[in-house]
Amino acid sequence: MFTGIVSSVGRVVEWRPGHLAIEQPQVTPQLERGGSIAVNGVCLTVTEIDGSTFFADVVPETRRRTNLGELGPGDEVNLELPLRLQAGLDGHLVQGHVDATARVSSVDDVELGKEVSFELPGPLTPYVAAKGSIAVDGTSLTVAGVDDGAATFTVALIPHTLERTVARHYTPGRLVNLEVDLVARYVERLMKNGASG
Repeated sequence: MFTGIVSSVGRVVEWRPGHLAIEQPQVTPQLERGGSIAVNGVCLTVTEIDGSTFFADVVPETRRRTNLGELGPGDEVNLELPLRLQAGLDGHLVQGHVDATARVSSVDDVELGKEVSFELPGPLTPYVAAKGSIAVDGTSLTVAGVDDGAATFTVALIPHTLERTVARHYTPGRLVNLEVDLVARYVERLMKNGASG
């Protein structure tokens, strides 16, 4: 379980089928072999640690369903350590299970930061609402608006987020991982069951 508060940005040092290596000297010492880490919002198992680099296995299913398959050496990724019970809950509850990928539609400079719009895949529409939460590449963000006609949603990124996450690299066409709010998913399920029961 995660919160969508990115711990740091790591750098891919090796990527071959099924094997991903990421360097991050501040995060790697906190990892344990067999433990979890979120990479661009994808929960992966740490299989090996070598100095400031950790390794994770990435199966074909994960490569197909996330943007991890598009990574290459030198690419930056968001990293988040798993939630610890004694820590406070910032962000929102994030499982590290990507619901869909989507492309960046537009990036606009605003007075303080950027406004970024993303495609909104049809199946996720019931779970994305203005002022609700969504994880984009594992970063907990507040939805600033939804355009049902254009099938997009927009977030406002402050300078802190742009400095500390891969969001600074967002340009139109870039593929991102989306995970909808866990609570929204359960509310929708309960409402369906209530209506039919």
